Amino acid sequence: MTDDLTYCYKHPDRETGVSCQRCDRYICPECSTPGAVGYLCPEDAGVKSTVVKANFQKTLIQLMPLTLALMAINIVVFALQMLDSTLTDALLYAKYPGYSTLERALTSSFAHSTQDLLHILFNMWSLFIIGRILEPILGKLKFIILYFISLFGGILGVLFLAAPMTSVVGASGAIFGLMAALVIVLRAMKADARQLMLLVGINFFLSFSPGIAWQAHVGGFIAGGLVALVYVKFRKPNEKSTLYILVAVIAVALAGLWIYGNNLLPYAIN
Repeated sequence: MTDDLTYCYKHPDRETGVSCQRCDRYICPECSTPGAVGYLCPEDAGVKSTVVKANFQKTLIQLMPLTLALMAINIVVFALQMLDSTLTDALLYAKYPGYSTLERALTSSFAHSTQDLLHILFNMWSLFIIGRILEPILGKLKFIILYFISLFGGILGVLFLAAPMTSVVGASGAIFGLMAALVIVLRAMKADARQLMLLVGINFFLSFSPGIAWQAHVGGFIAGGLVALVYVKFRKPNEKSTLYILVAVIAVALAGLWIYGNNLLPYAIN
């Protein structure tokens, strides 16, 4: 899979990063049908054979290299946290002067609670499930942009909505952004997203449990949803420049909110 311009064999005006796992023809979201591994074109989806010729492990690496890389980083950081009990404090983001920095916004989103193994297990499972579907559809560049804007949106949610002195770790903000994007993309494909929407609702309900930073979930969901809306509204080849300009506008707006929020932060605490 590459980020070069490729177009659906049935709809030459539609850019895509997905190819049929049997015949390798490129297909747009409308023409893709989920298979046992990856996606199938309309012709191959109609074949009743259940034989999947692609090697499973190799196909996963081809389909979702960035998802696997993000998972690996999270797991390695968690292992280092377990080895060094002081590392979590060095990585966490806190709504407090000195702890509310861009560096900590990034590092905290790759760290997890060492007191609750379910924290990283649930986040990595969610990242795997969503990334396996979303990364092949969007392509690597759009997927990684979506991930990091969602991540930053999650931190902004904490900055503006959480109480002073609140500290957070975890990839949940980014993952909720991916959830929002997947709902929007599936609806744009005219696919049935009701089960996913139910799952998102359940996750939001659980977000308000004690010890969970629901603010990061809300912020990530909003940021990821905005980027996904741009992706599905401007997906034609001649709209590519408009798409990236609008995504850049969203990123600049979030940066402005970051500057504004951090300037207010000391006064909010005092």
